Amino acid sequence: MKHLITAFIFTGLLVSCNSTDKTKTTSEDSTKMDTEVKTTSTESNTPLKPIDTDEALITTALMAAPEASRAGCKVIGYNMAGEFVTLKEGDNEFIVLADDPNKNGFSAACYHKDLDPFMARGRALKAEGKKHQEIFDIREEEMKAGKLKITSGATLHIYSGPKTDYDPETSKVKEAKLRYVVYMPWATSESTGLPESPAASNHPWIMNPGTHRAHIMISPLSDEKK
Repeated sequence: MKHLITAFIFTGLLVSCNSTDKTKTTSEDSTKMDTEVKTTSTESNTPLKPIDTDEALITTALMAAPEASRAGCKVIGYNMAGEFVTLKEGDNEFIVLADDPNKNGFSAACYHKDLDPFMARGRALKAEGKKHQEIFDIREEEMKAGKLKITSGATLHIYSGPKTDYDPETSKVKEAKLRYVVYMPWATSESTGLPESPAASNHPWIMNPGTHRAHIMISPLSDEKK
């Protein structure tokens, strides 16, 4: 009987020690994990900077282009002095339009070089004081007359957002997102099978169907609310 009682006491002590060690280990692991998370979070908090130099205009504009092609892109747009210039020469198929520093928010675009005559015509008409619908109508007539051309499938990448601060290490602009435009002149909902309004974020749909400017829109996903 005495041996039995001793065995019970020994077993109880052993279980107690194991439980204490496990609690201690779990607590230490939790503390270590918290420390690692805090360290990682701190290390990724790079101070943001305003886009206030031509170099910053170029590096942020290139975020609109496919990553593998950025080095060879030509970059055009307004410089910090307010002049429309070539900010960077390029040798590949992409042209990047930098953000206009004199406008609120951020908007840069990257498009295939075959779209440049169409885009340049729009900028010229705008500089003449033409409004959006006037520009649309003029280019529509010029497309029908064969004076302008849009290659079906040519893509426009738009990188935009409400802020103008950027991370100098990554070149990412705060809250900016990508959306895509795939031009398909004269295409319709019937010819593509796409709806004329988005079913949800990131779902493709066709805009300006049946016109010279018909295009597939793919907008960014909305931020998930926690």
